[in-house]
Amino acid sequence: MNIPKELHQKLAESKIIAVLVIEDAVDAVPAARALIKGGVNAIELALRTPLSIEAIKHIRVEVPEMILGVGTVLTQDQVDEIQAIGVDFAVSPGINATVAGHALEAGLPFAPGIMTPSDIELALDLGCTTLKYFPAESAGGIKHLLGMAGPYLHRNIDFIPLGGVSPDNLKDYLGISQVTAVGGSWIATKDKISAKDWRGITDAAKSAMDIASKLR
Repeated sequence: MNIPKELHQKLAESKIIAVLVIEDAVDAVPAARALIKGGVNAIELALRTPLSIEAIKHIRVEVPEMILGVGTVLTQDQVDEIQAIGVDFAVSPGINATVAGHALEAGLPFAPGIMTPSDIELALDLGCTTLKYFPAESAGGIKHLLGMAGPYLHRNIDFIPLGGVSPDNLKDYLGISQVTAVGGSWIATKDKISAKDWRGITDAAKSAMDIASKLR
């Protein structure tokens, strides 16, 4: 399986997936609730710190309304661990056929990272059609995405751009029909989370959703 229709629709309606890096697990639930309060109900929590798994568990139990995605999934063991928690989907920064294949065989919705036509072809061969375009801006931004995707649009692929997406270009990315949602790391930054600036996170989420809501 790739991304089930119901989940895909929820992500499309969410428009924005907040990217989180949690260093202290006690901050996970307040950060998630601050995002929900601001209208952002989907996250990608990156497996980049020792307490990431604990943070994911807290959010799954205490903020069940959050669409819970996990990022930086690099190994088969990580796939098994997060699936046992009951996360909604997983993504990776690049495309590793072994890891992506394991996720798909296990029934975990998975969006691998791509930035070249060869990446897209490998993803399609694995059965993935929702792809994480990463790192979006440094890879060439919207121009590169449109040029790269053109030959494959008849395969019904869609993208979640992440990396360099900001309030300044959010509208442009969401204006592309093949973009289901965008990943945003500016909404709940590590600094805001560490400072427990929940109001700041809520305000940033509201601002982003104000931009997104005017488009589709």
